[in-house]
This record gives sequence, C-alpha cells and structure tokens, in this order.
Amino acid sequence: EGNLTTRTTVKPFSCKTCEKSYCTKNGLIYHMRSHTGEKPFSCTTCGKGYSERNSLNSHMRTHTGEKPFSCKTCGKSYYDKSGLTYHMRTHTGEKPFSCTICGKSYCDRSGLTYHMRSHTGERPFSCKICGKSYCDRTGLTNHMRSHTGEKPHSCEICGKSYCDRTNLTEHIRTHTGEKPFSCETCGKNKIYHLKRHMSIHTGKKPFLCTTCGKGFSTRFFLKRHMRTHTDEKPYTCITCGKGYGDKSTLFYHMRVHTGEKPFTCTTCRRTFTRRRGLIYHMTTHTVKPFSCMTCGKSYSTKSLLKRHMRNHTEEKPYTCTTCGKSYSDSSGLLYHMRTHTGEKPFLCETCGKGYCDRSSLLCHMKTHTGERPFLCEICEKRFRTRSDLTHHMRSHTGEKPFSCSTSMKSEDEIAGCRQELDFSRIILHRIGMKNHV
Repeated sequence: EGNLTTRTTVKPFSCKTCEKSYCTKNGLIYHMRSHTGEKPFSCTTCGKGYSERNSLNSHMRTHTGEKPFSCKTCGKSYYDKSGLTYHMRTHTGEKPFSCTICGKSYCDRSGLTYHMRSHTGERPFSCKICGKSYCDRTGLTNHMRSHTGEKPHSCEICGKSYCDRTNLTEHIRTHTGEKPFSCETCGKNKIYHLKRHMSIHTGKKPFLCTTCGKGFSTRFFLKRHMRTHTDEKPYTCITCGKGYGDKSTLFYHMRVHTGEKPFTCTTCRRTFTRRRGLIYHMTTHTVKPFSCMTCGKSYSTKSLLKRHMRNHTEEKPYTCTTCGKSYSDSSGLLYHMRTHTGEKPFLCETCGKGYCDRSSLLCHMKTHTGERPFLCEICEKRFRTRSDLTHHMRSHTGEKPFSCSTSMKSEDEIAGCRQELDFSRIILHRIGMKNHV
C-alpha cells in the first residue's frame, strides 16, 4: 500500500523534451515514442503500427470483429476496456476532467487536453509539407490526406469517399434519412447539427473574434470568419489557381470551369450554379414591389432598384484604386480590375484560351462550333456577334458614324443616307426581336 502511494505521488522519470513526468520507466519509454514517432508493434493484417502492445491488441479486434467489453445498461460493446469506461459516463453523466480556466468538464483526459489548447493556442502537430499546425494528431492525419489525395472511408451505397469517418457518417444519413438529434425547445426532430440549431433559441454565440469582436455559434464558423482578417485562402482551384476561404465557395467556383449549372428555372429554363441564385431569380417572375419613381420600371428586390436608379443619377460608387475609373455596380468593377491584374478565369476547354468574362468566352466558343446566329436580312450573311452584324450593316447603308464628311454631301445625298440608315435600324430591331424570342 505504501509503494502504491509512492507511485501515484512521485514521478521520478521525466521527459527531456516536454518535461512530462511518469511513475515508471516503461511509462516514460512509451511516452517518448510520441516524440520519436516509433511504432514497434505492427498489425500483420493491414501493417498499421502502434507504440504499445495493448493498442495493437485493441486494433486487431477491428479485423476480427471481437468486442469483449459490453455495457450492462444498453448492451453496446467495445474493443477495449477504456472505450467501455468512457461510454459508461454517457449513462452516469460523469465528467471528471475539468478545465481550471473556464470550468468546462470532459469525460476523458484527451478531451480536456484538446480543450486546453483553445486557451493556450498550442498546436503541436505540424504538417511537414506545408507547415500547417493542428491541435491533435487526428486533425493532422486528416489534413495529410489533402496532400496525398487519400480517402479511405467509402460509402457502401454510392461509393463516394471521404478523408475522415465523421464526414462519411454524415453522408450516410443522406441515404438513410436519419437525423438522430431532436430539439427539446421547439420539438423539431431529425436535426443533423443539434448544437448549431440550439443557438437559434439561446442566441448564444460563445466563440468571439479577437479582431472585431463578432460572435459565432460554433468554432467552425469563427475559424471561417477569421480568414476574412488573415486573408488565408487554404482551398485552391487546381484549374486557375484562385484561392478561397472555405471549401463550399471553391466547390461553386469550380462550376465556372466545368460550366455545370444544376439549378434550372421552371418558368424560363434559365440555369444557375447555386440554389440561392435560382431562388433570387424566381422573384423576377413573381412579385416586383419596388418601382422606380422616375420611369416606373419595377424590380423584385430593393438592391436591383437601387442599382437601376444609378442609370438616372449617373452615380458610380465603385472606383478602381489603380486608375480611378468608376462603375455603377461591383460586377463592372470586378471585370475592369482584370484589365490590371491580367486575370482570365474563363478558360476555353478546346484551346485553353482565357477570357475576363463569361460572355467573351461564349463568343469565342463559336469559333470552334462555327455557330453564326446573327443573320443579315439584306444579303443573308451570318455573323457570330451582334456587333459584327451592326458593323456589316454599314456596308449596305453607307453609314460612317466616325466621319465628319456629311457637311460635304448635298441635301439629297444626306436625305438618302438617312433613309437607308432608318431602314437598317428597322432590320436590326427585327433581328434583335427574333433572337430575343
């Protein structure tokens, strides 16, 4: 009994790397492997290595399916005793490991250790390829798969693969329809993210941005927000190299290159890359409560009306910081900035040529397809673009819009030119109506 007391109070074997202490020499030896990465015990089935024999024994049961440790309350079984011990605390509610800073409690020591790093900022697991650091080994392991492309967790239903098991578990529910979490406040059930949903009722946003003070309901949302301050863009497009702060934005961006537009308007058959783009568009077919006081034109949203009003006021609030040129909307400035940066994100899949905007790419694509949709009704010659047709029509009308030679013509000649010009404008108007229809 005296020796046991000595072992639990005195820890004479200290690690020279992190100064952690242990009661026995073997404890220190096992710990040192966390620094050296040594894993002398290997699985004969899959080759996976472990630093301790007990860990290997527990792992081997994942191949044999043996789960000898069962919960007497619910019957759930586990590969090892520690798994059962942690599980039992879900019944007892026991959380013996408490944070000395904020008082938050955890079922196991590893949960507390991971939590403490949110206070200290410690990230001991670093990627040797890009230097990115993580709080735990699991985070680093999942990250390394972004370099190797490994996706070991596959869905047995559709075959889709994932880097980590958590994402696979959530994906499986899209097939089964399972939404196992129910809200006790509003009674809503079948919720995928219960903790995120509860913030709707509590208004609690415990994760605060240290830069601007904005609060968020989850750590994930805070992490994504912080990138707006650091300008970190970890998700990069493999086609054009453009970077994004979150994975979903990159996913939508990729459709710029693939041309995929899975959301279709049932009224006019116009397609969109995002669902919210379709929802926003659908309002143009229904209600247009915002009317222009000057010309009476109506719009479905206040922002569209505001943008339209600039046609009357000639307001141009978006200014290029490089050359000072101004634009009435942000998209006009965005396209203009590409003349300075040289960015051409719209690439032709046939020849690889890049363009600043989608309309220029579509026009270019006609050089490969041979499409010439604009018809001259006088000589029946066809053109790829409306501007080419407009320019061609001047060969019939004799119009020279960039010349000041009309003063040299007689009144009869000027009258004749005006008649031909009026005729060509009627023709172009008819063509435009047909193309619109």
